[in-house]
Amino acid sequence: STRTRCAFEVGAMDLGMGVTYLDPGSSQMGKKESIEDTARVLGRMYDGIEYRGFEQSVVEELAANAGVPVWNGLTAQFHPTQALADILTMREEFGQDLKGRKMAFFGQVGNTASSLLVICAKLGIDFVQVGPQSDAPGNRTYSPDLWRVCQQLAAESGATLSVTDSVDEGVRGVDAVYTDVWVGLGQSADLWKDRIALLEPYRVTESVMARANADAIFMHCLPSFHDTNTTIGADIAKQFGVREMEVEDAVFESKRSRVFQEAENRMHTIKAVMYATLR
Repeated sequence: STRTRCAFEVGAMDLGMGVTYLDPGSSQMGKKESIEDTARVLGRMYDGIEYRGFEQSVVEELAANAGVPVWNGLTAQFHPTQALADILTMREEFGQDLKGRKMAFFGQVGNTASSLLVICAKLGIDFVQVGPQSDAPGNRTYSPDLWRVCQQLAAESGATLSVTDSVDEGVRGVDAVYTDVWVGLGQSADLWKDRIALLEPYRVTESVMARANADAIFMHCLPSFHDTNTTIGADIAKQFGVREMEVEDAVFESKRSRVFQEAENRMHTIKAVMYATLR
């Protein structure tokens, strides 16, 4: 990821640290060497390890065996550093105390939505998932275990957590409208046709933003397919006639959009996490 890798590297350098990047072809972890053994080796050479990959179990096994802080840069299940940047962005907009504020996530459940569900539940931010009915073919929902834990957290913080397939209901009283790409990390491009049919009613449009609070902001973890200025965007437009996917370009480029502020805040929050865990 452009944002995650650059944020970790710039943050580390700002803190006076050196950085080594291991791409999937530069390590035998899980192939010729177990994750446990790799963790124990890297933990003796480095003061901290950032992992970005598919399986949540891998980052957890690294953390259990490395003996140094291990930071989750993203897995298919969670994207915690993104959620931290999002909260900083909301605090810059609405003030330090976000209790009672409301966020709506438009689209389908994924790693970013799951991490936002957790952090909103902890901080007393009302959270509503706006997307297809849970039994819609091809739809993904929150795991029962995650939902149960977050409901317990919400009971303590005063947050409300809900799911709706109604755009009108979901956007009512919202301070932050959030969305993400319709086909995510590690998913096949063959999914585009079905995802467009499933999620097109939940595109964030100017009409959607008009129904949110007057000072509501638009948020996105990036990258975004808001136009045809990418290879994938151009291909989707050619195959399916869809020129804007999860968000209209007019919303993405509007004065209510905070997407690049969020992107910058990846660096600030990741730097803070590294500093706090390495002190």
